[in-house]
Amino acid sequence: MTGATGVGVTGSTGETGATGVAGLTGATGITGATGVSVTGSTGVTGTTGETGITGATGVGVTGSTGSTGVTGETGATGETGATGVGVTGSTGATGATGETGATGITGATGVGTTGSTGATGVTGETGATGATGITGATGVGVTGITGVTGVTGETGATGITGATGVGVTGITGATGITGETGATGITGATGVGVTGATGATGTSVTSNSDFAENTNGTIVVILGGTLVPLPNNQNIGTGITVNGANDTFTLTNAGRYYISYKISLTAALAIQSRVLLNGTAIPASVVSPVLSLSQLQSDFMVTVTAGSTIQLQLFGLVGAAVLSPPGATLNIIQLS
Repeated sequence: MTGATGVGVTGSTGETGATGVAGLTGATGITGATGVSVTGSTGVTGTTGETGITGATGVGVTGSTGSTGVTGETGATGETGATGVGVTGSTGATGATGETGATGITGATGVGTTGSTGATGVTGETGATGATGITGATGVGVTGITGVTGVTGETGATGITGATGVGVTGITGATGITGETGATGITGATGVGVTGATGATGTSVTSNSDFAENTNGTIVVILGGTLVPLPNNQNIGTGITVNGANDTFTLTNAGRYYISYKISLTAALAIQSRVLLNGTAIPASVVSPVLSLSQLQSDFMVTVTAGSTIQLQLFGLVGAAVLSPPGATLNIIQLS
């Protein structure tokens, strides 16, 4: 077993000698316990002496490791010794060849300049004439283009006039297109006329007219019919009068009359309307809707005798009809 390590002072390191040939490594012995040692201060590195041949490694038991001593100061580094000569080992076997890399991109095609044409060589001597060849087949000729017409010769003498021929008159041709209209002639002078005497003022029959309305009344309707009074906004001309109940209009003059009416209700009702002439319904005035309505209207013309009466009437319903503005209106105008 290895004994305790003694305390020694390290001498200066000598110069490094050439590296000798390494000897065979001996088998590693059992490590002995490490002894306790105190490391002294590092002395000046001396010159490294020549390295001797490494002896065979002894077999020793390694002792237990002692506690680490205090590290001394590092001494100055000595000069590097000359590099030893080593023997190069044999070359190892060649490794397996790697896979071939991908083909690179083809480079651009180079542009070359064509050189100038060389000078023409000297013409050689003419060779001997060869034997005459077999005559070829006769070619097919193409007729040439007709030549330009020659100049017309002078006119010959006039021959004897022949007998007059009998001609048949041809069919009359179609009428030609009508020519454009000629320009408008100059306007003639304005004639001088004498204004005639003013005639007598005529009679205006439309002054015989009437307008009347009922703006918001309530009409109590019976099945046989109820007259509609029209007391509001009356505008009655000459030739027409109205009674005290405002539901009967008398036409003084005979003639043709234009009559119109309109009735607006607050709600749709199954109700009918008409105008009475002398107490009888005028067919053109009757409004008889299939469905309930909130507005009834009609206009027509009628010929009457002098003193005839006109009345507006609601019928066909038992109930109240409430008028909605403008309510019920009646127009009467004499035409002739």
